[in-house]
Amino acid sequence: MSTSMIDVAEYLRRIGVEGGVPSPTLESLRALHKRHLMSVPYDNGGAADRLPPNRGLAEIPLPRVFAHVVTGRNGGVCYELNRLFHALLTALGYEVLMVAAAIRLADDRFGPDEEHSFNLVRLDGRTWLVDVGFVGPSYLEPLELSAVEQEQYGCAYRVVERGDAHVVERRPRDGAWQAVYRFRPGRADRDGWEAVRLDGLDDYARDSVLAGTTFRGRAAENGQHVLIGRRYFTVLDGVETTRVLVKKDEFARVTESIMIGG
Repeated sequence: MSTSMIDVAEYLRRIGVEGGVPSPTLESLRALHKRHLMSVPYDNGGAADRLPPNRGLAEIPLPRVFAHVVTGRNGGVCYELNRLFHALLTALGYEVLMVAAAIRLADDRFGPDEEHSFNLVRLDGRTWLVDVGFVGPSYLEPLELSAVEQEQYGCAYRVVERGDAHVVERRPRDGAWQAVYRFRPGRADRDGWEAVRLDGLDDYARDSVLAGTTFRGRAAENGQHVLIGRRYFTVLDGVETTRVLVKKDEFARVTESIMIGG
């Protein structure tokens, strides 16, 4: 993937990073990851219309994604946000690989293996999960590929082996461990967008109980806000709350807060 098609300075301004181009360190990666999640919302509205007819992610011109998300100051979905972040991190000197994932369903089964896509970063002999395109709730900072428990803002995370795959697990404060998604690190690829196609997911997406549902999400300093249809989830300092937004004005207020911040 060519990174010459993105304006690094403009991208950094979009996510609120000042002070010049950061060095490819773990400290910088953590800051970039969290700033991205706080600045660019997850928004699946109109995403299907932005896909090419053949559903191959490599066929989506990177400049088009950049124009929509960075220049146009819109949100996006995993294959847009994580593809852009892949390009940014590569331009900054990180070793970045793309990997596909299967998201945990409500009945604890997993969806299709290519339902989600995110990045792995290899840095100083360690591998970090980097995901700025998942509606959440999930990790706000890079997560090490390790079964060792890692705490972030009141929630605990770990990456455990399950057969030939790894599963990201999350535990909120006073809650139980629960899978987020499953992936296979061995299939990660530097230019893996060629291997990820969505045409095989059309029937699954159409038949899903969430078909046609709008997903929106944005990180806060100490957690996340997620809106799935009219169900509003918050995770702040590890404490989860869920409520259904019945009133139109409340729904509009929460939607605006997620989309523009505040």
